[in-house]
Amino acid sequence: MDIREKGNSNKELSTGIADNLAGPRVAAAVFVVLMLISAIFVAYASAQNKVILQVEGEQIEVRSFAGDVSELLQEQGVELGVIDKVTPLPDTMLRDGMTVLVRRAIPVTLQIGEQESLVNTAAETVGDLIDESNVALGERDVVAPSLETKLEPDMLVRVDLITVSAMDEEVPIKFNVRRENDSKIARGITSVVQKGTEGLERKSWEITYKNGKETERRLVDSVVVKKPVDQIVKVGALQVASRGGQDIRFSRAYDMVSTAYTHTGNNTATGVKPKVGIVAVDPSVIPLGTKLYVEGYGYCRAMDVGGKIKGSRIDVFLETRNEAKRWGVKKVKVYVLE
Repeated sequence: MDIREKGNSNKELSTGIADNLAGPRVAAAVFVVLMLISAIFVAYASAQNKVILQVEGEQIEVRSFAGDVSELLQEQGVELGVIDKVTPLPDTMLRDGMTVLVRRAIPVTLQIGEQESLVNTAAETVGDLIDESNVALGERDVVAPSLETKLEPDMLVRVDLITVSAMDEEVPIKFNVRRENDSKIARGITSVVQKGTEGLERKSWEITYKNGKETERRLVDSVVVKKPVDQIVKVGALQVASRGGQDIRFSRAYDMVSTAYTHTGNNTATGVKPKVGIVAVDPSVIPLGTKLYVEGYGYCRAMDVGGKIKGSRIDVFLETRNEAKRWGVKKVKVYVLE
């Protein structure tokens, strides 16, 4: 072998060795590049926060580089109204696994007592709305629907204001009337022998008001301060009276005020001419045609009426004006004959 051939042989050997060394180097380089890409991807992915975003009941999962909730909403194109509410607050730092809830304001009617108002609210429940509206509930107040109820558009929330107050009052107690028969008194005549007096009772009430109107009154205590005194009335049972040496049998008697009248030129209300023995009465007390006996006048009959003869009054007929004047005005006992 000459020198030229030897040189060519060495050259081929060097080339083969180089080729054998180049393969592992390329593979190593590719591996390094892949590792770098993987590291960058992992770093990129880890820099993002996985967040659950819920808007008006619709829920999506997003990945974001946003620093806080406000940036997340801007990134997702979610605009907040003046009354809309976001939880957590817009300046809250975004964290992986966080849930961001956006509640849009809805119209509801809030009725407190008798006052009603339309409000826009982003409150979640009836209780939240009550708190948001600064309504101080009393222990007896009633809220409908319940505080835990979820708000819906155009819902009516009613708060009935319940108050309770105490009241004392003094109430008169009526007296009883005891009627006792007395055979010494003419039938139809009554006499009060003991005047009745009212008693006094103090009552304590618990009064419940709903929206300012009384709905219930409960008696919690009652004390008799003064007992009533019965009224005792003697009732006549005597049906026979002795007048002028003769017995008069009667069905009842009246104590009346008597006056007298004389001729007027007119007939009586029953059409007969007036004469002694005819008297004028109130027909609602003594029916016309009734036979009577009037003390100091005698036997007579109710046959006339008079404009001023009302109730327990009787007008006896006398022949002359002088006799009528002498009769005057007097109290008499009038017997209704059997």
